[in-house]
Amino acid sequence: MPIFENIAQAAKDFFVDSEEGENAANAQPSAAPRPALPGGPAPAAFQVPAAAPVLVAEQRHLDHITSLLAGDNKDFGAYLKMVKSMAAAGMSGPLLYQTAYNAFSAVNGGTVPALLASAAQFEQALVADRAKVEARHREKMGETPAANPGPIAQLTSQEKQLAADLASLSQQLQAKQQELLLTQQKLAEERQKTQAALGSYELANAAALADLQAHRRAAETFLSVTGK
Repeated sequence: MPIFENIAQAAKDFFVDSEEGENAANAQPSAAPRPALPGGPAPAAFQVPAAAPVLVAEQRHLDHITSLLAGDNKDFGAYLKMVKSMAAAGMSGPLLYQTAYNAFSAVNGGTVPALLASAAQFEQALVADRAKVEARHREKMGETPAANPGPIAQLTSQEKQLAADLASLSQQLQAKQQELLLTQQKLAEERQKTQAALGSYELANAAALADLQAHRRAAETFLSVTGK
């Protein structure tokens, strides 16, 4: 009958998938391809690029999740593989889950409470792993203190220090600019005073020279007449 042929095929697929799953767990996770850098000239000013939306999970993350869900072929993960295999063969609804359970129980000798408890354990493992990964992510982002700060935390600290240095240099620059203005004002005043002093001296010198020359000419005139 077709239904029994589907069940037999699903059970066969289940064991083949199990062997492939074990081989995949032992294999090294493949490196995720590096995204291509956008072309074109570099921008004139630094701009923080917008985060690209994650459409497909990286293979390393898929491998990690697979390792969390890896069991002993007697748990909910194995039952779920059988459900998916029978669903691919055309079964659905209550008949799908009941038939899959009957086949699963016949192979592994499990019970419904044990099967559901296994599912709960896998859920707890995923929730706990997510909490651990998110905690580590906050450490990497510098949002929480870490024993070994990552690149983001180190760069954040460097950014704060450089910003503080820049603020200090800005204050020093303003002070130096004010000092320069005062110096320039004093310099202009001294130049003005010195130029005025030179003008005053030149007036005195010219007046004395004119007076001296006038008296010299008068002396030459009168003394030359009386001296003959």
